[in-house]
Amino acid sequence: MATKHEQILIFIESLKVGNKISVRQIAKELNVSEGTAYRAIKEAENQGLVSTIERVGTIRIERKKKENFENLTFAEIVSIVDGQVLGGREGLYKTLNKFVIGAMKLDAMMRYTERDSLLIVGNRVKAHELALQEGAAVLITGGFDTDEHVKKLADEKKLPIISTSYDTFTVAAMINRAIYDQLIKKEIILVRDIYTPVEDTYCLTTKEKIEKWYEFNDLTTHSRYPVVDENNRVIGMITSKDVIGRDKLLTIDKVMTKNPMTVLKETSLAYAAHIMVWEGIEIMPVVNSNHRLEGLISRQDVLKALQHIQRQPQVGETIDDIVTSRLEVVSSDTNNTVYRSKITPQMTNQLGTLSYGVLVSFVTEAASRLLRSIKKVDLVVENLSVYFIKPVQLESILEIRPRLLESGRKSAKVDVEVFHEKVIVAKVVLMAQLIDR
Repeated sequence: MATKHEQILIFIESLKVGNKISVRQIAKELNVSEGTAYRAIKEAENQGLVSTIERVGTIRIERKKKENFENLTFAEIVSIVDGQVLGGREGLYKTLNKFVIGAMKLDAMMRYTERDSLLIVGNRVKAHELALQEGAAVLITGGFDTDEHVKKLADEKKLPIISTSYDTFTVAAMINRAIYDQLIKKEIILVRDIYTPVEDTYCLTTKEKIEKWYEFNDLTTHSRYPVVDENNRVIGMITSKDVIGRDKLLTIDKVMTKNPMTVLKETSLAYAAHIMVWEGIEIMPVVNSNHRLEGLISRQDVLKALQHIQRQPQVGETIDDIVTSRLEVVSSDTNNTVYRSKITPQMTNQLGTLSYGVLVSFVTEAASRLLRSIKKVDLVVENLSVYFIKPVQLESILEIRPRLLESGRKSAKVDVEVFHEKVIVAKVVLMAQLIDR
């Protein structure tokens, strides 16, 4: 049976896109406490079912598909530019296909203004009206208002008209930055992208006998299964070491390992990989916010996906992507490996010298490449000690020299020295856990 929390989430999902909701309304309609309603609305916001906007309220929205991630909604534009909605609130959750800067004559401006676009313009009331008639939303810069008949037209057309105190150039830069950030997020693989759904997996209940484990073991290629209670909540895991030598008529709850590690579908793949490598876990349950079983991820699936990511071109470059792409091989001799990179403006701090975070990225990437060439493995950093660092100026050329100090089956220690014009500017020792590919 669904909990009150789950019932509220199901109710919110059943509402039409654009419906406004409140804690008090949910509490009254579903006969729950306001605290329960508040927690469920926050969870719905995390799941992308609703969005709360200042001066507008909490509105039911359409869950954004990952492949359409670079398209912003008008509601997101309001948040980005700290705007005020003057009219057309019902259209806040439409997505915009492009934005147009209204810095031209009116007839030229209208040639570029299409349906589902956003016209960014100052206090030109006629342009506001014509854009709405064309099916485009309007963002008024400079903190200006518009005429009442334009606001009424926005309400009729269900197209937002928004006002912001920022100037046109700043607004365009802010929206571009937001789209770029969305593109970076699009590249982050989550557990939901690779997990095996619950209907395609095997699990055991607490009251089943150990003999059921043996049946599953014959049917599948693995020996580790989640254990669920009568509400399908994950409360344990059972493996071969739990059952070997035990009476086959014992119930599962007598031998299982309690409180197993789990992940949510929204967990990043990198985090899941980190846990699985650290804990030596082969299979991990995927659960929802109520700890109900949603599926499984295997270590093999995680490592396959991580290797796939490494071969993908990045659309929105992060600092790590920039570091990786700029690091050139000078010498690939395993006894004298040398990499080189130029310090670009993105790699500097507010003083114009090499950022500490970028240095760590350089060191990690160099150590990772060295271990891949020697041992054919990837790494997860366990510990990184920077013994000293000198300021390195913009436009400097760095030479990075990683050297393997010691290595075992599961871990390695790498010494990395960083030079500028043959003078050592940083020395780092990195310890890592190794992942077989």
